[in-house]
Amino acid sequence: MELDLAGRVAVVTGASRGIGLAVTETLVAEGVHVVAGARKPGRELEELTRAGKAHALAVDLGTADGPGRLVELALNELGRVDILVNNVGAVTPRPNGFLLVTDEEWTRSITLNLLSAVRATRAALPTMVTAGRGSVVTIASINAHLPDPGVIDYSAAKAALVNFTKSVSKEFGPHGVRANAINPGPVATDLWLGTGGVAETVAAGSGATAGAVADEAASHAVTGRFTQPAEVANLAAFLAADRVAGNITGATFTLDGGYTTETH
Repeated sequence: MELDLAGRVAVVTGASRGIGLAVTETLVAEGVHVVAGARKPGRELEELTRAGKAHALAVDLGTADGPGRLVELALNELGRVDILVNNVGAVTPRPNGFLLVTDEEWTRSITLNLLSAVRATRAALPTMVTAGRGSVVTIASINAHLPDPGVIDYSAAKAALVNFTKSVSKEFGPHGVRANAINPGPVATDLWLGTGGVAETVAAGSGATAGAVADEAASHAVTGRFTQPAEVANLAAFLAADRVAGNITGATFTLDGGYTTETH
């Protein structure tokens, strides 16, 4: 399927690894020039930058001005933003329950998982409105509609993120801007499987092994496995493309291998 994305300019947040890196690499393969933001751009982003296929910016997207700085780089270097992929986020399991989650922990979670997208979207929308077209693709989570006390702050932030995306679609749809969200289930990234990731953290509190925790999570998907980052990236690229998704906006796409089949 021809997406007709060549020559477009995209901003991707949280782009150094996992889903964000997969989105960046997928868009680059489609001929998109990507402005990629991460706290520590890794080897892959540096190679894409040297090849002239991307601009990588070391930026803390959890700060008030970080997302705006990333969008500003795209505008200064490339003159516009056609696609914004809000991907940056983080989750910390709360094995001790809601009552021990502090205000500071709530604030950190909401800032990174919600406000980073609010700030990046606010910075990118004016150039999209001027152009009369644009696509905002936001990576949320099945926890947006699957409440989980073990990640209560993350779940609340992701639910708000989906609501925010739908509100943006309503206000800016008449200006040619589309906004959609993807709700992945467990994805085979460091966030879940790496050192200090969800599986390891849950295992430490339960006495299980990280492998057993991951296997248990995968067993809830009817496919019996985690989603791969490239699968999320392919859906994001599809939604970014006006040619194939030009009348899709305000929608939420669940990509979880059937994990939530019985709950949503």
